[in-house]
Amino acid sequence: MSVTESAAQAPAQPVPTLIEILLVFAKVSLSGFGGVLAWARRELVERKKWLTPAEFNDLFALSQFLPGPNIVNLSVVYGSRLHGPMGAVMATIGLLGPPLVIVTILGFLYSYFSDSDALRRVLTGISAAAAGLLIATLVKMMLSSLQEHVIPALIVLVAAFVAIGILRLPLPYVLLTLVPVSVAVAWWVRR
Repeated sequence: MSVTESAAQAPAQPVPTLIEILLVFAKVSLSGFGGVLAWARRELVERKKWLTPAEFNDLFALSQFLPGPNIVNLSVVYGSRLHGPMGAVMATIGLLGPPLVIVTILGFLYSYFSDSDALRRVLTGISAAAAGLLIATLVKMMLSSLQEHVIPALIVLVAAFVAIGILRLPLPYVLLTLVPVSVAVAWWVRR
């Protein structure tokens, strides 16, 4: 069954209001530390069910091609798809507003307590937790993408790992080679 067929069979979800978008993205921004991709996926796909896993992956893929932070791009694209420019503004305010206030306050506090060894240890632990959360989200995204065509995707993944991680080839050359290959493989598999 293709993604379009499964989307056609899924019950239509009510379109969230501007306030709902603002509040969900504010909740997402307040849930994460060091990155909120995992929380955005959790809210939009698993809790609210406003997006399917495939739709989230497609939206995130588009967000990666746009200039700027991926999660901000995702909020702008998602909000604008539902409510145009005002949806984009509300999603962006929800995502960036609360952390802006918190970081400003923390910046003032850090300027007074930056010499504390205990603070450095806490920040190191939080960084490790954020990295683990990001890896878990990437695995979830990968599993939902690979359900139908695992072997071709794994071949491209292994080729990228070997080229960059083992052979230490420059990233631009690997991308110039593997992007057209992966697009061709995806086209071939889906036709």
